[in-house]
Amino acid sequence: MCRCDREVPAESRRKIAQFCNVRPSAVIQALDVDTIYAVPLAYHAEGYDHEVCRHFGLDTSEPDLRHWQQVVDRIRSPEGEVTIAVVGKYTSLLDAYKSLAESLRHGGIASNVKVNLNWIDSEIFERDNAVAHLENVHGILVPGGFGERGSEGKIAAVKFARERQIPYFGICFGMQMAVIEAARDLAGIRNAGSTEFGPCDEPVVGLMTEWVRGNMLEKRSAEGDLGGTMRLGAYECHLAPGSLVSDIYGSGSISERHRHRYEVNINYKERLEKCGLRFSGMSPDGVLPEIVEIPDHPWFVGVQFHPELKSRIFEPHPLFSSFIAAAVTQSRLV
Repeated sequence: MCRCDREVPAESRRKIAQFCNVRPSAVIQALDVDTIYAVPLAYHAEGYDHEVCRHFGLDTSEPDLRHWQQVVDRIRSPEGEVTIAVVGKYTSLLDAYKSLAESLRHGGIASNVKVNLNWIDSEIFERDNAVAHLENVHGILVPGGFGERGSEGKIAAVKFARERQIPYFGICFGMQMAVIEAARDLAGIRNAGSTEFGPCDEPVVGLMTEWVRGNMLEKRSAEGDLGGTMRLGAYECHLAPGSLVSDIYGSGSISERHRHRYEVNINYKERLEKCGLRFSGMSPDGVLPEIVEIPDHPWFVGVQFHPELKSRIFEPHPLFSSFIAAAVTQSRLV
């Protein structure tokens, strides 16, 4: 495999083959491509797959690459485009959000649109008005993260999305900030916060050990849920009938991957639901909130888990597909 930004002349390939002790046909150009998803098509055009099969003596039929071609065609010739603001705290190192960015693009492929990502440092909103940075976006996503830095900026982004009726997707920390925003601005719990940031008068978010007491805590500890404070791996979630997320998943029960320490405090559920924040996904025992949504909003969903870890190019995660579809609808209203 020869990485290159231009054609490798036949004579150069012959020399490479001679010095590497392979057939000239086994010297494969790996030319630069405009999208990573074009790589399988490009390698096939160069004969890479045939050479591998030939080397191992495999008798195979011609591969069916129509699905790959359809994906690449949609990337290269989309029917439209949307702009998604990703309000995070690690925007100076975008590799931290690599799986998230690809999942959003998967959602764009599902809707046959190009997804433009506007990476915004959440701390900007702690000194500037959010309007200047979010006025023309079609969707707002607040991803996971740890620590207090930038949290108030994320809350400001949530408020902007909620009040302006812009599709909002909160993941992990982004769900927690959405709950805190609702508690403060809808439920009137002015001191709502997270114990992750220190002592808190109204711990809407905190370690489960801080607000689950008695038999339930002992039961969960015995079952292994409290082996430390990190909830890591796949956990089941039950979806409320008739909720947006149950329609998106087409199921009443799902399993998603987690990586977090802090949880939304179930003791605030009743007060928050009275002001319009629906707890539409819960752990099987009804103790841990997994998903929240606002029913009278065009698309407002917060999830405690990380759906970006399960999205695939041929099988976009349904939450990302639905979010981008909502952004497409929003783009037609702007």
